[in-house]
Amino acid sequence: MVAVDLRRLRFLREFEERGTLAAVAAALGYSPSAVSQQLALLEEIGARLFEKAGRGVRLTDAGQLLARHARVLLSAAEAAEADLAALSGDVRGTVRAGGLQSAARRLLVPAVARMMADHPQVRVELSELELEQALPGLRLGAVDLVIGDEYDGHPRPRPAGLRFTVLLEEPLKVVLPAAHPLAQPGGPVAVAMLRSDVWTASAEGTGHHAMVVGTCRALGGYEPDLRHRSSDADVQLELVRGAAAVALMPVLTLPADDAALAIRDVAEAAIKRRLVVVTRDTPSTPALTAFLTAVTDQAHQLDLAG
Repeated sequence: MVAVDLRRLRFLREFEERGTLAAVAAALGYSPSAVSQQLALLEEIGARLFEKAGRGVRLTDAGQLLARHARVLLSAAEAAEADLAALSGDVRGTVRAGGLQSAARRLLVPAVARMMADHPQVRVELSELELEQALPGLRLGAVDLVIGDEYDGHPRPRPAGLRFTVLLEEPLKVVLPAAHPLAQPGGPVAVAMLRSDVWTASAEGTGHHAMVVGTCRALGGYEPDLRHRSSDADVQLELVRGAAAVALMPVLTLPADDAALAIRDVAEAAIKRRLVVVTRDTPSTPALTAFLTAVTDQAHQLDLAG
């Protein structure tokens, strides 16, 4: 039997997770034909790993078996690298981090600045990512750390093999145009009173979108006229300022002072968002440990009581 190449096993693991050659190629930066070639070479072990499925391919029973072993072998290789790095005591290497916009701005960027000062031999690569986008790459080792969010009443799934740690908790606010009738005199605003308003929220399929729809249903008994969707908090705020939309937004995303906005408490209930840092449930390298510490320290410095 031909020895199994760990690099090719990573292609197999990616295929198991992502399901198509095109998705694997996009994730790894290869052409689909190059991915197909690498996967075909795996069959030199003497087993048929793939079979036709419509216009694409899928794993055979043997392919699924090898993919399960690939998860174990790749995890062991990652753990070995982390243990060797810890043994040397050197804080060096690459950390690949991602997070939603507000977390990137308020937590990840300051942590990168601290790492540049304290550990200049660590290369930090930062991407703005929603948790839904980032989890496949995190599970597969393409990303080392992701900051996502979850809202009261809308907990995130906790897939096996990942570690979830709450960084901070913050209240949500009703955000209105300053000229909105409910903006005065400045007290809490009932979600139930916004039935006739146009809403803005993040893209469908995100936690924020689900929270806005769920809150309007639970507290107001209506389906919101959710006319505008953007996962960019600044775009949502601009829609409130310029298009008379209303929003429910976490404190972390809000400006300190803006005369065009009225930022109010929710009258019916205290609704909160938690920012959660997600890593693989494997030994961490010294570089990743140092970056996690920088992120956690930055979270502790924020005053988000609202």
